[in-house]
Order: sequence, then structure tokens, then C-alpha cells
Amino acid sequence: MTNNQKLSNLGTSDQDNSQGQLFVVATPIGNLEDITQRALNVLQSVDIIAAEDTRHTNKLLSHFSIKAKVIAVHDHNEKQKASELLGWLEQGLNVALVSDAGTPLISDPGYAVVNLCREQGASVSPIPGACAAIAAVSCSGLPTDRFQFIGFTPAKSKARQEFFVDAHNSGMTSIMYESTHRIMASLEDLKAALGDEQKVVLAKELTKSFETFFSGTVLELIAFLIEDPARQKGEIVLMLPGKQVSKSEVSPEAIKLIELLQSEMPLKKACGIAADYFNLKKNALYKAMLEQE
Repeated sequence: MTNNQKLSNLGTSDQDNSQGQLFVVATPIGNLEDITQRALNVLQSVDIIAAEDTRHTNKLLSHFSIKAKVIAVHDHNEKQKASELLGWLEQGLNVALVSDAGTPLISDPGYAVVNLCREQGASVSPIPGACAAIAAVSCSGLPTDRFQFIGFTPAKSKARQEFFVDAHNSGMTSIMYESTHRIMASLEDLKAALGDEQKVVLAKELTKSFETFFSGTVLELIAFLIEDPARQKGEIVLMLPGKQVSKSEVSPEAIKLIELLQSEMPLKKACGIAADYFNLKKNALYKAMLEQE
């Protein structure tokens, strides 16, 4: 049985067997038991594994006794490597794209590769699995009916403060990543932007031995991290609840417009039009209207 036949048995999309397929494979974010059986089968069956860091991926493959050709595709070379990977697919080779941990492209390399393959009509298939952002928000206690992932916080203080204000004003839960060496500076900027009492949830080292969740005010979180500097280390996810707007805070003119529009369209669309007209946040306005119905 050829590799293409093996992979088609894993539930991948129908395709010309003369063409290869790109698999975007999620890998564990800590606990190796979180890898899926399908991911293992794909990694074992593909011709090439494109990895963010070959050393890191080789350790994972070694743990599961998988022998494979592994090449480096990372932030600094993926634009150049994308054409090479596409060429291999056109030759009928199957390729797995992996990052160091979690789902590729989620604040990790891979966009240039996937984008080019899609543009050129190559088959791209996800192998779902671990993702730190989703794992964190699912256990955060924050609203998950609407949320946004906004990547890493900016490097500069002023940009970070604006970033936090925009996230909060969105009216939905915001999920972001932060680095160990910048976490304290970021929290000081969060405090400056939204105040001492702003609620925040931190999740770190998910699925690992020192997995930690902390929920409280930004001032409480700063104290928690200062109390034991070791708590500042590791892979960090920060989450903010969205700003809540009550109907009493919405101008009578905006409410009147929404009520008029509702006779012709759904509430959500009416709120979108009113938000654009009165320069308001659509999600916050929609939630405020929902809570008063």
C-alpha cells in the first residue's frame, strides 16, 4: 500500500493520487499523551515533516518511535521553503507541517506555506489537536459564547496599552499570548490602561506538571507573580473579559434606530448598522440589547 493510499484511509479529502497532500498537524503543548492517534498515523506515513524546530520535533518523533525525514520550516525561511514544499506535493509526496507545540499557524509559522498551497490548488487537510488558546479559555471561567484570539501582545508599552483597551472594548473575551520576560511589563501596562481592578485570567504551563490558572484583578495577579518569581516563567496565556455595556448606557437615538430596523432584519444586523452609525462597538451593543429583551 502506498503512502497516499494509507493517508486516504485516515479520512482525508478525495484527491488525485498523483498529487501529494499537506497535513497541518497539531502536536501536544506539554503532555505527550495529548497527541491523537490520527496525528501519529499521519506523521508515520508522510514522506516529509516540515518542522518549526527539527530538534524539538525529533524528540517527539523519537518518543513515539517514528522515523521520518524532517526539514526546518520556520519564521526566517518559510517564504523560501513554501515553493519547495509545493513542488514536493506536485511530485506526489505527502508533507506534514508541525510547530514546536500545539496547532501550527496559531501564533506559529506556517501561513506562507498554507497560503501558497491553497492559492495553487494543492490539497491541505487539518489534523486537529491541542491548542493553548482554546485549552486556556475553556477553563478560564470567562464567557465563551463569543471570543477572539489576538496573538502576542505588542513589544512597545504604548502599543500594548492601546492593544488592551481595544481588546476590552470589543465586548468579548480576548485571548492573547505573552512571553516570560515581558509578562510583568505587560501587566503594568494593563493596569495603566484599564485600572487596578480590571479582571484578568492567566493560564500557564498548560497540561504540564506546573499547570497554573489565576483569576483576579490585575493588581492581585501582579502580587501573585511577584510573590514567587518562578510563577513568571513558562508558556503564558492571558485572557480579558470584554467590556459590558448596559442598555441604560446606550443612547436613546441608537435604541430607537435598532427598534426601527428590527422590523426589517435580525437584531444582530440592526445592532451592526446602529453601531456603525453612532460609532459604537457592535458586539457590546448587541449583548446589551439581548440582556434587556
